[in-house]
Amino acid sequence: MRLRYFFVWAAMLAGMSVMGQGTADDYRRAYELRTKYSMNNVWGADVNPRWTADGDKFYYVTNRPEGRRYMLVDADRRKRVDLFDHMDLANALERSTGKHVSADSLFLSISRVGNGGDTIDFSINGVRYRYLTRSNSLDRLPALPPVGEEPHWMVVDSETGGEPVVSPDGKLKAFIRNHNVWVSNYDGSNARALSDDGAMGNYYSSRIYWSPDCRKIAVNRIRPAVKHYVYYVESSPKDQLQPRLHKQEYAKPGEELLFKRPAIFNAETGEKSIPETAMLENQYEISDPVWEKDSHSVTFEYNGRGHKVYRVLELNDKGGEMHVIVDEKHDKYVNYVRNFRHDLADGKHIIWSSERDGYQHLYMIDRLTAQPSWQITRGEWYVRGVQYVDEAAGRIFFSASGVKKDEDPYLIRYYSIKTDGTDMRDLTPVTGNHVVTYSPDMKYMVDVWSTIADAPQAVLRSAADGRELMQLEKADISRLTAAGWTAPEVFVAPGRDGKTPMWGLIRRPSNFDPSRSYPVIEYIYQGPGDQYVPKSFRPYDWWMTSLSELGFIVVMVDGMGTSFRSRDFENVCYKNLKDAAIPDHIAWLKEAGEKYPYMDLDRVGIYGCSAGGQESLSALLMYPEFYKACYSACGCHDNRMDKIWWNELWMGYPVDESYAESSNVVNAHLLQRPLMLVVGEMDDNVDPASTMQVADALIKAGKDFELVVIPGARHTMGEDFGERKRYDFFVKNLLGVTPPSWQEVPLP
Repeated sequence: MRLRYFFVWAAMLAGMSVMGQGTADDYRRAYELRTKYSMNNVWGADVNPRWTADGDKFYYVTNRPEGRRYMLVDADRRKRVDLFDHMDLANALERSTGKHVSADSLFLSISRVGNGGDTIDFSINGVRYRYLTRSNSLDRLPALPPVGEEPHWMVVDSETGGEPVVSPDGKLKAFIRNHNVWVSNYDGSNARALSDDGAMGNYYSSRIYWSPDCRKIAVNRIRPAVKHYVYYVESSPKDQLQPRLHKQEYAKPGEELLFKRPAIFNAETGEKSIPETAMLENQYEISDPVWEKDSHSVTFEYNGRGHKVYRVLELNDKGGEMHVIVDEKHDKYVNYVRNFRHDLADGKHIIWSSERDGYQHLYMIDRLTAQPSWQITRGEWYVRGVQYVDEAAGRIFFSASGVKKDEDPYLIRYYSIKTDGTDMRDLTPVTGNHVVTYSPDMKYMVDVWSTIADAPQAVLRSAADGRELMQLEKADISRLTAAGWTAPEVFVAPGRDGKTPMWGLIRRPSNFDPSRSYPVIEYIYQGPGDQYVPKSFRPYDWWMTSLSELGFIVVMVDGMGTSFRSRDFENVCYKNLKDAAIPDHIAWLKEAGEKYPYMDLDRVGIYGCSAGGQESLSALLMYPEFYKACYSACGCHDNRMDKIWWNELWMGYPVDESYAESSNVVNAHLLQRPLMLVVGEMDDNVDPASTMQVADALIKAGKDFELVVIPGARHTMGEDFGERKRYDFFVKNLLGVTPPSWQEVPLP
């Protein structure tokens, strides 16, 4: 078998087009699949329910053979009808606009459905309307005021520009003047300072919180830090000839952060309660204070720098006394982005999520001792989210994966359980990846599920026990299969340890021939923040489908270091992002190659973007005997250059030698195989300098590579231009043939 591969490979190196792979026809077919395999060719899918303003009905949009349809469901009566007469509304819109409107392709942005479905507020082409379905009456609504531009997600609010905050009874208002806290009557009279120690370098926040009894206010005092900025040169602005310089706030690992200290002031007496800072030192951040119902204390959350300590703290309104009510610690990191907290009305307990037993579970925490009174959920599975806590019924509604040991451990199902940890119920009994939307009164749930191979189905269920009440939609994929679509294969094989199963996908071309030899391309995104291999129905996968059509088998796998399996499974990534689970991926691929000899593991390429850009290049540098070519886009190649929150969580604080050990810049001299680096010059997610520093290191090491800079692009895999460059790169370096010219097959 390997001898046959040798002759095939030799022919390719000679420039021959073997078996039609990488031809112009393959490129054209790859582009055509974007349309052929679109969800627009699936009927009865994409059910995304929205409950009406009345709360007893919901509507959704779906595709039917006759066109796009808006449906209204009365859950109590188990009845489904059109939300409106589509022809009547199309005619009404034609009369209003003077332009033809098709009843079969109405694209409405609905903001409100009320009066049992009689009133619908929506916008279309930027114009707002109110439609009365019974009278077929359409009225234009006034335009909404323009929404101000949202600050960039990397901007940290300095909390200095807020307006006065009025007390709940409307009698007083609190505000900041000269960096200090002031209070006055609502009309501005009797203004008086509650603090006198505020200064430019240590000021009080404009986020002020009144107690329920309107007698006290809580506020954070802030010691600011010097902000770090990243600069971008936009080479080709649309509105001017000359380049434009952009400046963006962008904190990086190891940099100084602002320091917050909570305080409580009595607005009547001027008495203040300010804690000592010992428990607040080395903070990454603390949350805004939240008043308890009795107006005697506030709670807030403390996240330690390096994320090894996370606490919920209570500050009393007298004497600065501070009490720990949740104390979460780990020797590597507390995965704080997944925290769930629900304070019970009894004032004595908190429902809290934690990985303290190695899996994400729910605990009943005693506020007095900061210890669990009991564990609510337990087992070798993972709580994915909590949707609702019904205190009156003593029941928690949550989603989880891995409960069923005989299925894919990443599939999400929905459950409920009593707060004492008994009577756990599976509300989604069908195998699949589920998305549930509950009714406002938690009486009903709309359950939409699918797998990578099974088309979506949607049903109405009872939220009490998961009993099916009404079928809503069952997707019809006949148009997809008629166009040649087949599902990718879910493939499971052990990872590096020889026993832990790794779950992945194998995507073959539509004209797959098992007698041929196929190079393999791995699409990688292995960051520890999530799980990435698709689990729901996706007829066209942007990263796999078209690329496979050129004559490749394309794969993707979740290895160790990704989430939702166990604490130990994910912690492989800690201070070790260079690992990227590549040993797991190689073991998985070798197992696939043993089962399917047409997968040529002597010709394996890899590509990815962002964390995947870092990981793909790391794989090429560290494992050149296995990976033979790499396309790396917008990679965070040196974790010291990337955003603070991502990197300090997984790589730790302070910045140490592990950061350099994981750096593709430091390891660039190891390059032995073909590489294409791609970056958007305006990437506002990962500093573009990260890619340019890799290029600089490669040049200094005398290495050959390709660099593609896309003008005006932000964080991107490469857009249409870069996608075509990726096609050509792998066709040339793995198939060994000359790609068709861009004139012969232009960009779509």
